[in-house]
Amino acid sequence: MLERMAHRGACGCEKNTGDGAGILVALPHNFFREVTKDAGFELPPPGEYAVGMVFLPTDEKRRERSKTEFTKVAESLGHSILGWRQVPTDNSDLGQAALDTEPAIEQVFLTKSPNSKADFEQQLFILRRLSIVSIRAALNLKRGGERDFYMCSLSSRTIVYKGQLMPSQLQGYYYADIGHENFSSYMALVHSRFSTNTFPSWDRAQPMRVLGHNGEINTLKGNKNWMKAREGLLECEKLGLSQDEMSKILPIVDATSSDSGAFDGVLELLIRGGRSLPEAVMMMIPEAWQNDVNMEPDKKALYEFLSALMEPWDGPALISFTDGRYLGATLDRNGLRPGRFYVTHSGRVVMGSEVGVVDIPAQDVLRKGRLNPGMMLLVDFDNHTVVDDEALKAQYSKAHPYGEWLKRQKMYLKDIVESVPETDRVAPSISGSITQTNENKECVGINAIVTPLKAFGYTLEALEMLLLPMAKDGVEALGSMGNDAPLAVMSNREKLTFEYFKQMFAQVTNPPIDPIREKIVTSMECMIGPEGDLLEITEKQCNRLALKGPLVSMDEMESIKKMNYRGWRSKVLDITYPKNSGRKGLEETLDRICAEAREAIREGYKILVLSDRGFSSDRVAVSSLLAVGAVHQHLVANLERTRVGLLVESAEPREVHHFCTLVGFGADAICPYLAIEAIWCLQTDGKIPPTDSKEELVKKYFYASIYGMMKVLAKMGISTLASYKGAQIFEALGLSSEVIHKCFEGTPSRIEGATFEMLARDALRLHELAFPSRTPPPGSADAKALPNPGDYHWRKNGEVHLNDPLAMGKLQEAAKVNSREAYKEYSKRIQELNKACNLRGMLKFIDSTSKISLDEVEPASEIVKRFCTGAMSYGSISLEAHTALAVAMNKLGGKSNTGISCICDI
Repeated sequence: MLERMAHRGACGCEKNTGDGAGILVALPHNFFREVTKDAGFELPPPGEYAVGMVFLPTDEKRRERSKTEFTKVAESLGHSILGWRQVPTDNSDLGQAALDTEPAIEQVFLTKSPNSKADFEQQLFILRRLSIVSIRAALNLKRGGERDFYMCSLSSRTIVYKGQLMPSQLQGYYYADIGHENFSSYMALVHSRFSTNTFPSWDRAQPMRVLGHNGEINTLKGNKNWMKAREGLLECEKLGLSQDEMSKILPIVDATSSDSGAFDGVLELLIRGGRSLPEAVMMMIPEAWQNDVNMEPDKKALYEFLSALMEPWDGPALISFTDGRYLGATLDRNGLRPGRFYVTHSGRVVMGSEVGVVDIPAQDVLRKGRLNPGMMLLVDFDNHTVVDDEALKAQYSKAHPYGEWLKRQKMYLKDIVESVPETDRVAPSISGSITQTNENKECVGINAIVTPLKAFGYTLEALEMLLLPMAKDGVEALGSMGNDAPLAVMSNREKLTFEYFKQMFAQVTNPPIDPIREKIVTSMECMIGPEGDLLEITEKQCNRLALKGPLVSMDEMESIKKMNYRGWRSKVLDITYPKNSGRKGLEETLDRICAEAREAIREGYKILVLSDRGFSSDRVAVSSLLAVGAVHQHLVANLERTRVGLLVESAEPREVHHFCTLVGFGADAICPYLAIEAIWCLQTDGKIPPTDSKEELVKKYFYASIYGMMKVLAKMGISTLASYKGAQIFEALGLSSEVIHKCFEGTPSRIEGATFEMLARDALRLHELAFPSRTPPPGSADAKALPNPGDYHWRKNGEVHLNDPLAMGKLQEAAKVNSREAYKEYSKRIQELNKACNLRGMLKFIDSTSKISLDEVEPASEIVKRFCTGAMSYGSISLEAHTALAVAMNKLGGKSNTGISCICDI
């Protein structure tokens, strides 16, 4: 089977160094009973002993110290070590890269502890976690390779044989055990790895301890962060651990593990904490239940209850899993990985990523099919049955009255709004805005809020090109031809923190989602507020606030701020600071709100609201993104993030990218109050028909924004907002390490850039523009007009653009009259603009101080053979462009590329 799926795996530059291959089987008792006699000890009956498959350091002294340390931990927990066995291996066919990191491999045999109330598998889970921590600390071992201590498996039911191998090498008996005539098992789970987001290594080979995973976890960073935050709530009564003992087996997810390793670690925690394996898988990879009108109410209630405990681990995935009792497989909610299965008359179940992995006579086939999105194929070995997907989920959905629990515990925003008197739901006036009266009739519409708009970096283009179509038509404005303005870090203008981030998107093995035609699998709903213990199943765990989307109106935000509903209260944290504190005020404020957030949690508040309503001529607002990032990361680090909901009330965010970054870095909901006021003012100015009420305008704006967010999620292959929240699917461009570490820990940032001091300088400049030290004459253009720097359209003395009129004029002149001189001027201008706009324009070659012989340098004729034009399809440019590129590369001796399966005879 594994040999026939070799194409599913990969190898490195050496054809005999694989990304990884392995097999997970039930303990072959007869085989182990035979080989352990040769090793000098005897085994008790099946179920009364466990086997650990261990990767050990290659240095003999360190290896023995590792084994000694493991024995010490095991005996302290009441286990008896029966003996160790060196696993016979044949590395003659391994590539050098695999040989260089090949560990010593041994098996340890031990008995159950009579001192623990936990079952045997739970005891072994605790032993493995404690021993790894203890050994790595004692020996200062580094993760991965020849110096590591890693347990492939430690179980009384199953064992894993794996390594940085090719399928043929595993089949060719790198492990001699597998080829032994007595090595037999009632089940097997095999896997051939194709490394996508981590490098190949012996420990990252699959299967893991519980699963084999074909796919990607797109939300991995967020899932890891949320799991870390949940560690503060884990009590693990069923494991029989005290809080001190529990802290020693944390973290559950190793920071350096692959997405498969992280998933396996959390799945194992759930089953060792008392959940059955199928239920745990349903919890981590739920079906698309939110928009399925045909789903049974009990089943939908089950998934809704589980959504209150954990966000989906989202992404294209075929997960196969086993704990010895169950063996099964499931697909992600979108069905973006293949899975085919056969059930035979002879009592076999075969599942693989394609048909033909095992030869099965046609007359022996009882049933065959493919896994559908969210479907689970399950074999129950204790009851000797193949469990039907619908029957399985019906069983779990009726295990508890989830529907009744949700009715009693789930809270809705409308109920909170109704609990607050209408007079208390009126939002305060915005600082710097002008009240419209008969005496100042010219200060109506946008002119009435010019001051706060300036303070938060709004421009005329932002209002008319972005906000206006969203509020007027309920759609996000469309653009084309990319962005030719400078990166935020390279611009001479003040930039908001949002603009230092670029969205990532799905590539190669990771398909995006169609948010229009696949809308049924998407959901922008989310539960917020304190969570319960992940390992418990109680009614109180669904006592959370359900939001239909991440945006809330001003009256809804006022209701949340003033609520006292069913024991829930909110705490408002002011994210402004005195103007006279200067640039240092930014960092001081971030430290203050982080401390205030933890204090509010200790005082029992359920919701935190980060608000910049306090900005004024004397107070400067901290960027809402910096505030959210700092508080979220601080609470995650202190294991308190899941104890509270985190909302943002800010004048700064107004467009889809702003909302995406805020949610992506941890915000539960956002109230963009100044954007809402601006929309109402645009209607006052006559730019939006008066037929729509204020509420309808807000609904249109929110609908356009949330749909825009859904499109962003879909590009990354993410289906639900719950999975996207805190997932940090961004790359920072031009932020310093100090900013990343404090506010956006773990976000890729390949260059340095703006520091807190620089970001504070921009904020102070915008504040000065809004509240100038020297008051301009009343009615002057400076007092009334919004800036229009030309972010989208080139303007004289505005933002730099690569495609500026001078450059385009020279290009047109060169093309029309075949002017070499005009083209030289165009080329020179483009180079100047490239240096001002793009990182690549800043590339400089360092002159070498020492010479080398020309014999060591390849001739130009060989170097140009590696030149290749980009893969632009014929339809995307033109015959003339393809001809020019092809002719040029032919003359150089390089390669041209059409990007499609046609050949041009040029």
